[in-house]
Amino acid sequence: MEGTSIRQKIGVILEALYYPIMALLASFLIGSVVILLTSSTSPLEAYGYMFKGAFGSTAAWQDTIIKAIPFVFTALSFSVARRCGIINLGAEGQFIMGALFSTIVAVQLPLLVDIPRLIHLPLTLLAGFLGGALYGLLVAVLKVQFGASELITTIMLNYVANYIVSYAVNGPLMEPGQSSYPQSAPIPETAALNRIFADYRLHTGLIILILCLVFYYFYQWKTTKGFEARIVGFNPSAGEYAGINIKAATLRSLFIAGGLAGLGGCVEMLAVQKRLMMTSFSVSYGFTGIAVALLGSLNPIGILISGILFGGLSAGSLSMEVVTDVRSSVALIIQAFVILFIAGRRMFTIKRKRHFRYHPVAQDLHGLPLPEPEERADGSAEMPLQLTDIKDDEDKTEGGK
Repeated sequence: MEGTSIRQKIGVILEALYYPIMALLASFLIGSVVILLTSSTSPLEAYGYMFKGAFGSTAAWQDTIIKAIPFVFTALSFSVARRCGIINLGAEGQFIMGALFSTIVAVQLPLLVDIPRLIHLPLTLLAGFLGGALYGLLVAVLKVQFGASELITTIMLNYVANYIVSYAVNGPLMEPGQSSYPQSAPIPETAALNRIFADYRLHTGLIILILCLVFYYFYQWKTTKGFEARIVGFNPSAGEYAGINIKAATLRSLFIAGGLAGLGGCVEMLAVQKRLMMTSFSVSYGFTGIAVALLGSLNPIGILISGILFGGLSAGSLSMEVVTDVRSSVALIIQAFVILFIAGRRMFTIKRKRHFRYHPVAQDLHGLPLPEPEERADGSAEMPLQLTDIKDDEDKTEGGK
């Protein structure tokens, strides 16, 4: 029994890895075709430089991980909502609102009161979480109170978030004395996320990310509320029949999902960009996070590995563009096809023919032994039609009427 259980677990793991691997291979294959059509560099050479730029040295690994951190945050945001049956396409807007709220607290609070780092930094992180959480909660309220589709509202609110930031950096948050470029004042040291080690560029946002991954695992698989959310995601009707409050689960999931995305925007602002600018969100953090989540099968370990892979694509593509004549946008094409192939994973399904094996003790519904299969002309066997099969067909016909 133990051996069978181990084989089953290995089978589940291999099946979970099959679709992501096939999606990656197919996406890189299409990327190779694009490289052949648009440059004079061979795909193998281009991918070699990409891999070297992403994982070829300690500095390359640091760049990859730093770029992967916001992707994993938005992937966690999508995953929390998806486990509850909600497709959260608004991680981009929630990420932006988290960055905005954290910038307001980081920059404006020291102007009002002298505040130490021990208090300022936690308040800034909390503001980032709440900025994204409240933006996600708005989607949940529109869904449960008015029946608005989250697919529409989240996409629309992404644009609204961009316009709010544009107003902020051109108006109340614009750096004093700066009239040529719309940007906020720099993040003060009391609210900044510093490096983990002096000799490395990895920042403490990585520690926050790991804590969020642990939280995601324990919330989804070790708490009652997480279990309820997954039940609602599997079958809302069954969840409602079991007494689960569907509206509360939706509100809770989108609040947490938005908060995780907002915390990602906060970390990016406090650790990497150091000030809010119009160009702060030129990278599509939210939609890349969707690809990371889907490739990682909504699993915390899978999301982390997938995030590092996408961070490597982002970091390595820049190195590839410097050394070769291949544009870094090839990485975006690969990412887009990863989403396409993961969404259409049925195209990678291997269809197997199922043969009926006759067994001398096989019985019908009445407990009588089944007759031996009839031999066809091609040598294959077919079980003769049973009275129960005819009855089932009649029941289906009457039900269709």
